[in-house]
Amino acid sequence: MKIIQPTLLLNEETCHRNIQNMVDKAKKHNCILRPHFKTHQSAEIGQWFRQQGVTKCAVSSLGMAIYFTNAGWKDITVAFPLNVLESDKVNELAKKITLNICIESLETAEILSHFIQHSVNIFIKVDAGYHRTGINTDDFQQIEAILQKINDNPLLNFKGFLQHAGHTYQAKGKLEVDQIHQSTSAKMIALKERFISEYPNLIISNGDTPTCSLSEHFEHIEEMRPGNFVFYDVMQAEIGSCSYEEIAVAMACPVVAKHPERNEIIIYGGAVHLSKERVTNKDGITIYGLVAEPHTSGWGKPIEGLYVKKLSQEHGTIHAPDAFIEKVKIGDILYILPIHSCLTANLIGQYSTLKGKEIGMYRFGF
Repeated sequence: MKIIQPTLLLNEETCHRNIQNMVDKAKKHNCILRPHFKTHQSAEIGQWFRQQGVTKCAVSSLGMAIYFTNAGWKDITVAFPLNVLESDKVNELAKKITLNICIESLETAEILSHFIQHSVNIFIKVDAGYHRTGINTDDFQQIEAILQKINDNPLLNFKGFLQHAGHTYQAKGKLEVDQIHQSTSAKMIALKERFISEYPNLIISNGDTPTCSLSEHFEHIEEMRPGNFVFYDVMQAEIGSCSYEEIAVAMACPVVAKHPERNEIIIYGGAVHLSKERVTNKDGITIYGLVAEPHTSGWGKPIEGLYVKKLSQEHGTIHAPDAFIEKVKIGDILYILPIHSCLTANLIGQYSTLKGKEIGMYRFGF
């Protein structure tokens, strides 16, 4: 395969192994695995999950739900607060599949109750510590008001409580991830115990890659919704969720300039390819990507001393030691491990396998 411009490479073998590992983890803990497909957004990669026995998925938009419905998925959770302006899409999907949607206010529940035409499952989205969105887990008054509105309409079926512990993305290591998991799970279990007598079939749905990769205690948690694990990335490796060998994607970028006096290499690969996500490493350096060593099977570990130090729209600036700058040539291809693979994949819109096969993905507009 000849690479002439920024290209998102996918190591199929690593990706399949990541999927298998999470399937095994869910089985071990007797949890439903409902992977979040917002990371890969690809019908073909979704099929790899099916091959491992996965039958349910989560997505981040109704448009993405339509895309995966057209790819044959029959049980989909839109793990994002319902956008009531897309009522036609809700009814279109609810007519065809088992559709699970998230609400977090009485106002949304009232609007939904007025336009819904087909049976739909409802998750109440709660905040167990991340503080991005959702009802506080101890706000029983608001939760009970929403439940009453759900009960008033026979087309609305209460499924359970859903949360995302996104604050694990700021954790450093298994201990911190476990502490967050213990805290959020305790809140979710207490919420479940409050309502289980009235709703004996309710489930708890938790989703974040660090927790699902590292933690081992999922008692009373019925469903896992990790997404990033399918590829992993530098952020997850820095947290400790994965090894660098488990990162399944890399951005192949041409070298376009060298500035030895500044210890810099310029690549064709900027913010429109990698996003401006960043992490601060153990030395206090802000990095926007790492340069991986070339390998017969794609790429290996990060090369010590090399990192993407800044990004503009098309340019990427790599800090590099003198010896590496002397060795690299204009026109060489460098493999950049992305900080956040979800955003990188979304920006590029397709994958190229190491054998040169192109794999498409959902694009906005559905």
